[in-house]
Amino acid sequence: MAHLHLGDEAPNFDAVTTDGNINFHDWAGDSWVVLFSHPADFTPVCTTELGRAAALNGEFQKRNVKPICLSVDGVEDHHEWAKDIGETQGTDLNFPIIADPEKTVSDLYDMIHPNADAKVTVRSVFIIDPNKKVRLTLTYPPSVGRNFDEIVRAIDALQLTDEYVVATPVDWKEGDDVIIPPSIKTADIKAEDYPKGFTEIKPYLRTTPAPNK
Repeated sequence: MAHLHLGDEAPNFDAVTTDGNINFHDWAGDSWVVLFSHPADFTPVCTTELGRAAALNGEFQKRNVKPICLSVDGVEDHHEWAKDIGETQGTDLNFPIIADPEKTVSDLYDMIHPNADAKVTVRSVFIIDPNKKVRLTLTYPPSVGRNFDEIVRAIDALQLTDEYVVATPVDWKEGDDVIIPPSIKTADIKAEDYPKGFTEIKPYLRTTPAPNK
């Protein structure tokens, strides 16, 4: 069983999904990926989550993100469940659900936590970059629904901090001020790197306006 850490390569796998057979790395291509697991099909919290993820399709596309989810049930159940999701959540499913009845992928990604429930996957989230590196993980118990606004916010932060030498403060949202990393001393801050200037609150806490706006 894998214990994935940030920076590890996301394990590759072949799987049956509601969109046909895939090789995960090939399917991901040059996109970011949000891989998230569900305890089971035909469960209430999962139904609302998949509906929300489907409703965010445009936001994911703008960020070059492909969502894909997993349940330990079979693909036939997934297709039937998708009908319920569309009916109850008002949005047709627009991303694949992985069928994992043998729990192959669940074990590969350590999605089953026996002390929580040995029979089902917990609500795991893996944000994976185009280099197939695991960049962020979240794990919720089966009873707690996720906040997909936070998942989108985290993707925005990851993509921004990949492009610019900055960090994001607490509760940061797209367009907010960001932080100059403490690895750069104030005396070494170059105007060309931070053309909008910066504010020194403490020697280790310097803010600068959003560099991408």
